[in-house]
Amino acid sequence: MLAYLIRRLFAAAVMLVVIVMVVFGIFFLVPKWAGVDIASSFVGKQADPAAVDAVRQKLGLSDPIYSQVWEFFKGIFAGRTYSGGGDVTHCAAPCFGYSFRSEQAVWPVLTDRFPVTLGLALGAAILWLVFGVAAGVLSALKRGTIWDRGAMVIALAGVSLPIYFTGLLSLAIFAFGLKWIDAQYVPLSQSVGGWFGGMILPWITLAFLYAAMYARITRATMLEILGEDYIRTARAKGLTEPVVIGKHAMRSTMTPILTMLGMDLGALIGGAILTESTFNLPGLGRAVLDAIRNQDLPIILGVTLITSLAVLLANLVVDILYAVIDPRVRLS
Repeated sequence: MLAYLIRRLFAAAVMLVVIVMVVFGIFFLVPKWAGVDIASSFVGKQADPAAVDAVRQKLGLSDPIYSQVWEFFKGIFAGRTYSGGGDVTHCAAPCFGYSFRSEQAVWPVLTDRFPVTLGLALGAAILWLVFGVAAGVLSALKRGTIWDRGAMVIALAGVSLPIYFTGLLSLAIFAFGLKWIDAQYVPLSQSVGGWFGGMILPWITLAFLYAAMYARITRATMLEILGEDYIRTARAKGLTEPVVIGKHAMRSTMTPILTMLGMDLGALIGGAILTESTFNLPGLGRAVLDAIRNQDLPIILGVTLITSLAVLLANLVVDILYAVIDPRVRLS
């Protein structure tokens, strides 16, 4: 088990370096090759050439590529010092630069919004795992019944309907029509009840989409596993149906579920753009959407790195859980 963990940690570290290099290339090299001047974007199109040159010197955009890559790496892991035009600014690690519009450090801006996105992703993940997996298992056990057909119709609707439709529909019915829920977001530090009331509809809306996908995958996987020889052997040995399903069938069913969960949860931690926009949540998704509209490159870069790191960490956790569920994985 220890050797397995070491291999996975080493692979994750290598992948992290690759991710940082790819992100650097996308946000700094590609614009340069396309003829886009990042310094001009920082100071504005109407700035005089002297101001643009000063910013270019301060950001190190005129330095050799290897020097820019090193400063970029160092900024993320150890902080960075910007100097140029007689002005010296230190950016603490992890340093993603400064916003083109507000001129604030990117990391504090993102950390202010991160708890909103994290709460949204974790709350929705709990709902879609519980209801999606449960619906898929019951559909597989009651194959061909009214329950099975009804659950799959609902799952098909959940996959097909876009979030901005189900989100606006839920707001119209429960918030504005019946007035059961106050959809206004309240920070958790101000009121637990207000925070829960503002998050319940986003949770349900987001979970409805993912629970539908998890239900379909769980049903298909469970049906395949129930036909395996070891399931028939377990039943022939006289084991009760709850033991056969819970201990043997679910163990194998959880493998594709964990794979999907690692990817989905990691991506959502980087920002659920449609959900946050629909419910006006001040999370990372809204931040990156506003940054795209304002062409605020450092904010987009920061959210991209956070999303990539979240997906990487989520898949590392999934790899470890694989070894717990199936001991054969430890030998791979």
